[in-house]
Amino acid sequence: MKVKRIVSNIAADRPEAARRFYGDVLGLETLMDQGWIVTHGADERMSVQLSVMSEGGSGAPVPGLSIEVDDLDEALRRVEAAGFPIEYGPAEEPWGVRRFYTRDPFGKLINILTHK
Repeated sequence: MKVKRIVSNIAADRPEAARRFYGDVLGLETLMDQGWIVTHGADERMSVQLSVMSEGGSGAPVPGLSIEVDDLDEALRRVEAAGFPIEYGPAEEPWGVRRFYTRDPFGKLINILTHK
């Protein structure tokens, strides 16, 4: 048996509200929309990864999701322009990432990062 994919699920009263953050700000495509479930993603091959954390590193809290981007400055600009709060960073971390934390429309703490 081989795990092919891990999907993060977020409980929300209005799944369509995710489009503004995950679609408009982060540029993910709507892959499926059945009203009660809206799935956002990218055509690029995503690796299977699951992190179990006691803390978020550098004294930060554990985020609900970590999203790697190719241009952190552009992601930061889009998040700020859309009015989402920056709760940590941007910071260069000793383990080789540059990142910041924000919250999505549902209050989930999101770690947006790029590898240096």
